[in-house]
Amino acid sequence: MTDFLGIYFPEIFYVLCGLVCFLTAFRARKNESARVGTMLFWTLTGVIFAFGKLLPPVAVGGMLVVMGVLTVTGQVKVGKFKESTPEFRKASSERIGTKIFVPAVAVGLIALILSFVKYDVVKDGVATPTALNGAIMTGVACVVALALGIVICRPKMSETKEDTSRLLMQVGAACLLPQLLGALGSVFSEAGVGEVISGMISAVVPQGNIVVGVIVYVAGMVIFTMIMGNAFAAFTVITAGIGVPFVIAQGGNPAIIGVLGMTAGYCGTLMTPMAANFNIVPCAVLETKDPKWSVIRAQVPMALMMIVVHVILMLVLGF
Repeated sequence: MTDFLGIYFPEIFYVLCGLVCFLTAFRARKNESARVGTMLFWTLTGVIFAFGKLLPPVAVGGMLVVMGVLTVTGQVKVGKFKESTPEFRKASSERIGTKIFVPAVAVGLIALILSFVKYDVVKDGVATPTALNGAIMTGVACVVALALGIVICRPKMSETKEDTSRLLMQVGAACLLPQLLGALGSVFSEAGVGEVISGMISAVVPQGNIVVGVIVYVAGMVIFTMIMGNAFAAFTVITAGIGVPFVIAQGGNPAIIGVLGMTAGYCGTLMTPMAANFNIVPCAVLETKDPKWSVIRAQVPMALMMIVVHVILMLVLGF
């Protein structure tokens, strides 16, 4: 049971992701331009998702390099899809109404409920309560949401396959950025980047000055998150390099400082195109006039205000 929940069950959802990518690769054969490059990109993406656990790391890395080259050289295109008529969209909108939001809400709600589920992992005769794998929580939630969407919208299978491929092609290579940036954070942490940053900061920041330490920690989280596009990736590096020696070691509450440090990174997420899943993908899906900056421009004022709020909260609540 432990092996099933911890090792095998999560792979089911990765395989499902791979099958969606294979479907998109098959649909790419209809593209008028960059047909081969688009098919190859989504085929390799599907292989990594479906069989990544079985492949040597070098092979996966090689495929990622090929995918990167295809993207940079413009060989991954959306292609043309049959557009529905305005009359059809209006009729569907009136028929479904606000029920269209039910599947989206179900994803978050079901994942939240599953986060409270624990199972025992026995090691050396000692049972330790362990939370479900994140892929299980999200995967189950998405499968249930898909079933709800089918019940509510009652789409044709051909429409479902076509729209799935269209949406994934619109998102493009940006769908892989969260995974790649998360892995980059682990690489930086193992490489000792946090220690290097700590050494650089200690040369300019006076030791023992709590206010300056908090400001530098919050600013570091914001800036590094903007560079990496992922607050999780930035957290381990910046907290080890700045948060621990310049804030927590000065008497800060580790729990409070850690939580506020993480959410401070989200202020950087609001202001960077590197956070593609938040700031670029919505523009592509909604087909905004400015596909890169419209969401970011709207978020920057709030992000700047929240940076100041984080500094204040960390000083007031963390000490």
